[in-house]
Amino acid sequence: MNVRQRTEKLEQEILSNKAALSKNSMGRDVFERPCNLRTVYQCDRDRIIHSKAFRRLKHKTQVFISPNGDHYHTRLTHTLEVAQIARTISRALLLNEDLTEAIALGHDLGHTPFGHAGEDCLNLIYKNGFHHYEQSVRVVEKLEKNNKGLNLTKEVRNGILCHTKGEQAWTVEGRVVRISDKIAYINHDIDDAVRGEIIKIDDIPKDIIEILGNNRSQRINTMVNSLVENSIDGNLRMSEDVEDAFKRVHDFMYERVYLSEVAKSEESKVPYVLEGLYKYFCENPKKLPEDMLVIARNEGTHRAVCDYIAGMTDQYAVRLFGELFIPKSWKIS
Repeated sequence: MNVRQRTEKLEQEILSNKAALSKNSMGRDVFERPCNLRTVYQCDRDRIIHSKAFRRLKHKTQVFISPNGDHYHTRLTHTLEVAQIARTISRALLLNEDLTEAIALGHDLGHTPFGHAGEDCLNLIYKNGFHHYEQSVRVVEKLEKNNKGLNLTKEVRNGILCHTKGEQAWTVEGRVVRISDKIAYINHDIDDAVRGEIIKIDDIPKDIIEILGNNRSQRINTMVNSLVENSIDGNLRMSEDVEDAFKRVHDFMYERVYLSEVAKSEESKVPYVLEGLYKYFCENPKKLPEDMLVIARNEGTHRAVCDYIAGMTDQYAVRLFGELFIPKSWKIS
């Protein structure tokens, strides 16, 4: 018995009957010989961590575009917090932590520069529409490793696809990531909004604070504990009072933060940047990188340009826009 087989045996002995066992995975599209050390879900997690798309998350907007300060959340810190929360829940419910972590780490790989403002812009200008959860799957299936993809298991790809809207994931682990995503972003966005002086913590209704807690640690702890205590047979739920407070603080954040003038102040500039880049590369497809030229030949120029822009970091998009459209100073020698 090698290390992987020993781990698979332990999973069968320890995990809940609702957990997705590694040995029962539906597998990959392209067969691979099993690793001697790692289960299939461990391999998937490692592939995601070592991907280029994962590294780019550190320079992608979470909520606030180009904030002044080093402590605002990025798409990468959000991803890591989702993974931490999801792993805690999965361990408590005796689910497969490796599958949970792989889904969590990969769930936002397809996010655009400039957060949801960038996503909304691409959804308007790309004729087939754009949704980051679908793009995240495209990244791992098609775009990574020079258009070879990461060849992840079906369970991980399904969890990534279903992490935010539409159908629920096949696995309980995927559904854990979905609710962990919400727990993470609501709580760190409160911190960022307070740091940016958009709200004060006292602005949150007192009855919500009394239920959830007065700081991020307390709020996350309350939500996670309630979820663990009330989830039975793979059905994830919080207690009625915590669930109601969670929904109300979510509504509060939309009204006071996500749709606020401060949060939206820079978003009006996003279409100028992304639409300008989109039009330029559609008219000059030969300027695309080599891997995108392959996409253009196989799936069309618009698909390639959409993929290229979606993969950009905020900084790269701004710099490239400047190089293409902003006049440079010059002098006569």
